[in-house]
Amino acid sequence: MSIQAYADQYLDAANKWVADEFAESTLDKAAQLEEMKWFTEAAKPFRGMTINVASETIATHEYEAKVLAKAFEEITGIKVNHDLIQEGDVVEKLQTQMQSGRNIYDAYINDSDLIGTHFRYGKVVPISDMIEGDGKDYTLPTLDLEDFIGLSFTTGPDGKVYQLPTQQFANLYWFRADWFARDDLKKQFKEIYGYDLGVPVNWSAYEDIAEFFSKHVKTIDGETVYGHMDYGKKDPSLGWRFTDAWFSMAGAGDKGIPNGLPVDEWGIRVEGCRPVGSSVTRGGATNGPAAVYATEKYVDWMRDYAPPEAQGMTFSEAGPVPAQGAIAQQIFWYTAFTASMTTKGLPVVNEDGTPKWRMAPSPKGPYWQEGMKLGYQDTGAWTFMTSTPEKQRLAAWLYAQFTVAKTVSLKKTLVGLTPIRESDIQSEAMTKAAPMLGGLVEFYRSPARTQWSPTGTNVPDYPKLAQLWWKYVSEAASGEKTAQEALDGLAGAQDKVMQRLERANVQGECGPKLNPERDAQYWFDQPGAPKPKLANEKPQGKTVAYEELLKSWQQ
Repeated sequence: MSIQAYADQYLDAANKWVADEFAESTLDKAAQLEEMKWFTEAAKPFRGMTINVASETIATHEYEAKVLAKAFEEITGIKVNHDLIQEGDVVEKLQTQMQSGRNIYDAYINDSDLIGTHFRYGKVVPISDMIEGDGKDYTLPTLDLEDFIGLSFTTGPDGKVYQLPTQQFANLYWFRADWFARDDLKKQFKEIYGYDLGVPVNWSAYEDIAEFFSKHVKTIDGETVYGHMDYGKKDPSLGWRFTDAWFSMAGAGDKGIPNGLPVDEWGIRVEGCRPVGSSVTRGGATNGPAAVYATEKYVDWMRDYAPPEAQGMTFSEAGPVPAQGAIAQQIFWYTAFTASMTTKGLPVVNEDGTPKWRMAPSPKGPYWQEGMKLGYQDTGAWTFMTSTPEKQRLAAWLYAQFTVAKTVSLKKTLVGLTPIRESDIQSEAMTKAAPMLGGLVEFYRSPARTQWSPTGTNVPDYPKLAQLWWKYVSEAASGEKTAQEALDGLAGAQDKVMQRLERANVQGECGPKLNPERDAQYWFDQPGAPKPKLANEKPQGKTVAYEELLKSWQQ
């Protein structure tokens, strides 16, 4: 085939994809084709190569693996095997590659929750270094890092960007707006609780609403209803339920965006960049009164207000339950489920396709203070290992950029509903989609979204520490131990792992260096976290009308 025919082949492919699949973009067609032409040119040294990448299985990554990998191959001549595996497997493969130095994948889509791990171990090639170094000629001129809303989550304390965001979703409050709007239910709620049924601002109101639907309303249209939904099976997903910022929602950590400092939402204290402990006796808050309160509420609400089968469910089993129509509200709901909640014909979707439900900011626990993070935001981000051969890594860097390029990112956002670019969020297409998405677009356009963030840099070894959580939390969930006993165990186990890291001295000047233990009261007397137990953990319930909430966001 002549050089001209080759060039035409890639140009024809670009024209076809831009006209069909990527018709919705914040760029005009000429700018899209310009971007695609850049990929074709930059890919010349890598043509005919095959790269292997891995991500967890969610709708956004399915779109990348099935559609974008094919488009990329046709436009660049680089073949991509994009493996979709369980989230736990992604972390395991990554960990194996870090420890063995053997190249398993050329790139990973890996939660930014590992930022503390990545910046300490030196096993990852920071995006910043690549852009200035060997990836300079292979970095898309229109990449526009400033446009990424999650960049602060993938930036280390050294100011370097370690990972490139490719999807984001938050855990928010979810509720049946149609039920909350019913006059008979509003009247009944006010008679019992003395204030209006609405979006709960605090955990007291959430608890009142949960009790109201489970114990007072009981049935709607002849069907049993519940005021709460959760999951409690002893399973790794029980760990995410907590590490995904449950304690921060209650108010256990310190003030600070994106994460509390010096004590974060895992209860780990850092001094400078060194983790110094997670037990209260070392200045941490993992087993402090706010964390104990949060764990007790989790256990009580599931027992008293959720369907009885919730106790034996995992994350993926519990996820679809609210869509079945019997749940009034859920305090901890991932916006990754938005697409599956908007399917026509579901009990929670109106005839015209609009949702009967809405999402809103999660309520705050009694220990929460202004200036703290309020919830969790998952940021799946492209991650490149030092153990990957340079040519493979740079070819994978091209594919990673392709999956977030402005030519394709708006379409990907509309498919997976996990936005990463400010320009996509503010687009006309998102304005048009908003009425069908139950508050997702309003949330991402609101200034409030900065209070939702992933696990931060205090956590020195995410794979080792995260696996402790589900084992200890399950002891409280099953009633085998009190919340205090379970969290004492967790805090002690985290400190042991950090002690081992300290002795091995594998993380340099930002590795753990544990504080000596001292009386808990000493730490309770210091400002910030760990916070002493409140005399009243159930202040007056407070709600806000959903319409008022939206107005406050728009101001």
